[in-house]
Amino acid sequence: MESLRLIPGGAVAVEPVVSDPVVFQRECVDAFVASWRARGFSPVTIDNDIGLLERALAALGRPAWEVTSEDIDRVVGDLAMAGRSASTRREYVQIFKGFHRFLQVRKAAEIEAGFGVRLVCPVDEFNASRHVGDDSPAVAPPPSPERVDAFFEFLKIRIAGARKYGPAARDYAMFRTLYHAGLRSEEAALLEIADVHFGRGPFGKLHVRFGKVACSALLGLRISRELCREL
Repeated sequence: MESLRLIPGGAVAVEPVVSDPVVFQRECVDAFVASWRARGFSPVTIDNDIGLLERALAALGRPAWEVTSEDIDRVVGDLAMAGRSASTRREYVQIFKGFHRFLQVRKAAEIEAGFGVRLVCPVDEFNASRHVGDDSPAVAPPPSPERVDAFFEFLKIRIAGARKYGPAARDYAMFRTLYHAGLRSEEAALLEIADVHFGRGPFGKLHVRFGKVACSALLGLRISRELCREL
């Protein structure tokens, strides 16, 4: 008597599985995007991530359930050779990893029944870019409010005694922006003068056009009056 085997990912579909892998993957992508909307992702985030996922799948050149670790290595290597940043390479890997996880949870039974493939994620410790996340252990605790205040006092004293006012004031403004607006260093470095709108609203506005939080909306910037007063 043939032994039974448990297939993860839900019950086997009653209706026949689509035999065309391109069509089936397109349906899976649509379902994945629908899950983003159900979780309340913003339209801007969804639009950006759809484009990123489509580029990642196109670069891999095969259905997600057939992707191997070597395919991930190839795509990441090609991005590196093309001069793409580490953050971009990480985004490609992470968006594919999220999609593959969705397939494992929602579509594993259909994929095994229709294509004879058992899903195993090809992203491993050797091709996944290292990134500090919420689950990463902190090497050091965050600075206390007193230490942050002392740091900005040091910067103000440095401005007073600097040989060139411009670079010292620039550094102070950048660190204040990072602190109050919650930007990453790369996002702050890519800002331009035209992105800062001191006259909009009671606190001013900051337009973040590049980086992970890039969007068409304006983020509140609470430092305009403080910078004008202190500098």
